[in-house]
Amino acid sequence: LVQLQESGGGSVQAGGSLRLACEVSGLSGSAYSIAWFRQASGKEREVVAVWAPGGRMSYGTSVKGRFTASRDNDMKRLYVQMNSLNAEDTAIYYCAAVKIGDNWDRPESYQYWGPGTQVTVSS
Repeated sequence: LVQLQESGGGSVQAGGSLRLACEVSGLSGSAYSIAWFRQASGKEREVVAVWAPGGRMSYGTSVKGRFTASRDNDMKRLYVQMNSLNAEDTAIYYCAAVKIGDNWDRPESYQYWGPGTQVTVSS
C-alpha cells in the first residue's frame, strides 16, 4: 500500500517561513518523482516543486526564488522550505508521487497523493 503523509502546515504571518515534509511509504527504490502541489480555495491545483529521478528539482513560477525543496538521503521524504510567505500562499499543500503523465507540472500526471496540509498566511 502506497501512502503519502504531509506534515508541517500551520498558520504564519506574512513574511514568515514554514517547512513542509512529505513522507512516502510503500514504494521501493527512488526512481520516481515526488512533487508538491497546492490548491487555494476556488482555484486549480498548481505545482510548487517537483523532484525528478536524477536529482533535478523544478519549481512553479509563483514560488521560484522563495521556496526550496529537498529530498533526504534515504529518498523517502521531500521537504519544502517556504520563505517570504504572503497571503497568496494560503492553500492546502499536497504531496504527490510517481509521475505517469507527460507534464511535470500538471496534477493529473501523478498517481499517488497525500491528504494535504493546510497553510494559512495572514497579512
